[in-house]
Amino acid sequence: MSTLGNSSFSPSVFLLTGIPELEGAHSWLAILFCAMYIIAILGNSTILFVIQTEQSLHEPMYLFLSMLAVTDLGLSLSTLPTVLSIFWFNFRQIYFDACLIQMFFIHSLSIIESAVLLAMAFDRFIAISYPLRYASILTNPRITKTGIAIVIRATAILTPLIIRLKLLPYCGTNVLSHSYCLHQDVMKHACKGTTMFNIMYGLAVALCTMTVDGFLIVLSYIMIIKTVLGIASERERLKALNTCVSHICAVLIFYIPMIGLSMIHRFGKHAAPFVPMLMANVYLFVPPVLNPIIYSIKTKQIRLGIYKLLLRKGVGSAH
Repeated sequence: MSTLGNSSFSPSVFLLTGIPELEGAHSWLAILFCAMYIIAILGNSTILFVIQTEQSLHEPMYLFLSMLAVTDLGLSLSTLPTVLSIFWFNFRQIYFDACLIQMFFIHSLSIIESAVLLAMAFDRFIAISYPLRYASILTNPRITKTGIAIVIRATAILTPLIIRLKLLPYCGTNVLSHSYCLHQDVMKHACKGTTMFNIMYGLAVALCTMTVDGFLIVLSYIMIIKTVLGIASERERLKALNTCVSHICAVLIFYIPMIGLSMIHRFGKHAAPFVPMLMANVYLFVPPVLNPIIYSIKTKQIRLGIYKLLLRKGVGSAH
């Protein structure tokens, strides 16, 4: 169903979009997206399995890493059905309610990932600044409560936004700009004069979650650097900073595309159609793919855990 003009309607379906001007390459893009999904799912599942099975990894740093892996898995699985249906089968329809559900998971998991990255920054600050009190401050019950609070925050913030979108009348066409449902993309199809709540509330959500989280992450690293500069031994300073490299990479590959996508949606109305699509794909697909790779390469304990896992499988297959 595609409704034209300014008459309002309640959409039963939306039509998703592939990558503009690259329709002829969809079969090749399908292979690329499949490869990215396989890497993301296998990589994050491996991280989770290694942390679960290795008793030595039941520490705050790795428990937060497991939260990050679960979030990245959720992000990958929330976009997989619609992306592959478009690029493999050219099936573009998505029911309105299914669109809202997908949107809820994409945005709530993004807010959760932002909060987990903040928790990991706090973990690094405590480990470097208060090493003797590290285990007593970041106890398992506190980590569990932190995880629950992170999920509750994202759910409570996103629910009013989704309910409001459900109740709005829509005008024009029902063709979306991405291969999945995003709040900004659906909202722009609402009739003029009805979207002020969503615009203001969406801006407030961004300011109160990811903006605050990003500011606190930067503040954490300012305090970490201050502590590290007070360490007398250069070798110990490098060792302390080296424990932060993986997390800094995870922060950069999450926040840079997210900021770029937000800026394009709000101010890049005259940008080429493929630009917001490219930024959205980088924002949603790159962190789940790169995070397990970065942590596997840069974290010795994770590397050893993966090596033991492969060794056990090799021994098992030999028998």
